[in-house]
Amino acid sequence: MNYYLAFVLTLFAGLSTGIGGVLVFNKIALNRKFLAVSLGFSAGVMIYVSFVEILSKSISSLSQSFGDTLGFVYATIAFFVGIFLIAIIDRLVPMAENPHEYVEERELKNKKSKNRDKYLMRMGLFSAFAIAIHNFPEGLATFIAAVQDPNIGITIAVAIAIHNIPEGVAIAIPIYYATKSRKKALVYSFLSGLAEPIGALIGILLLSIFATDLSFGLIFGLVAGIMVYISLDELLPTAEKYGQHHLAIYGMISGMMVMAISLVFFR
Repeated sequence: MNYYLAFVLTLFAGLSTGIGGVLVFNKIALNRKFLAVSLGFSAGVMIYVSFVEILSKSISSLSQSFGDTLGFVYATIAFFVGIFLIAIIDRLVPMAENPHEYVEERELKNKKSKNRDKYLMRMGLFSAFAIAIHNFPEGLATFIAAVQDPNIGITIAVAIAIHNIPEGVAIAIPIYYATKSRKKALVYSFLSGLAEPIGALIGILLLSIFATDLSFGLIFGLVAGIMVYISLDELLPTAEKYGQHHLAIYGMISGMMVMAISLVFFR
């Protein structure tokens, strides 16, 4: 098992929040239509690979331990448990500081309040904390997928990285306008992504203790559920906020097609 490659991919995906922090100072890169297509693309990749590849691997692994019927049943249960786990984590995030809400830079510039800087700093810090909570299971999902199949792991890491860029923007913009410091904006956006490699470390621990067909099957089921929930609850709604509905859908379909082609040619 190539833990080193899987960890590097997870680190790359996590620290992409820092790319969002850098893009805050590049107006061209914050084009809303481009971000909408990119987020839709990430959702398409994650949904397709979850149902076609990861969930099927879960069923296959669990069928070796319990037979075809029970293997399918337990994989299905693990899939929905993954959805419920990430949903619970999502509920822990304060709605007022939801990091997936689009942040209008001009609104922050024009906001008039005696406590404007305090409000913006609080918003940025809560966003960083909330994103870190979300990034932990994403890191675990990326790492486990990369350990099982590096080709799939690379694709998922890129999809997660694209997903993380707007989150870095959501952190950096309010902190920058609160502190007038580009350095602080970049540091906080990078730090929020460190939860993903921490998730990878948990993955290493789990695989070193429970490296069996049963554990792989259950973990893959959980990972598939987590990725589908993230795509449907975060990526697609955020893509629609950034751009037109059809742009998000076109991006999603493109992501599915790219993932399908990669699975055909790189098995």
